[in-house]
Amino acid sequence: MSDLIAGAIAMASFVIALFFLRFWRGTRDRFFLYFALSFGIEGVHRIVSALTYDDAEDTPLHYLVRLLAYGLILWAILEKNLPARGARRSEARRGDGE
Repeated sequence: MSDLIAGAIAMASFVIALFFLRFWRGTRDRFFLYFALSFGIEGVHRIVSALTYDDAEDTPLHYLVRLLAYGLILWAILEKNLPARGARRSEARRGDGE
């Protein structure tokens, strides 16, 4: 039963990754690429975990893979919301830094 659920989660992760890849192809915004990579990593992780019959998901490797995936999401959000370096420099020169 747990393999069935892991397969369903992996399938959902890949579908979501394809969804974000479609948006990335249209906009070329790295935000969507990072999200697609994150969900793709999560899908591959679920498949590998199910195929290796590793029921103990409390090993450091599992946490590192998830940390990478969630770190990509966090980085995408931060990169999208932080001002660009060139914009900050030009605002500082003009005096519009507020």
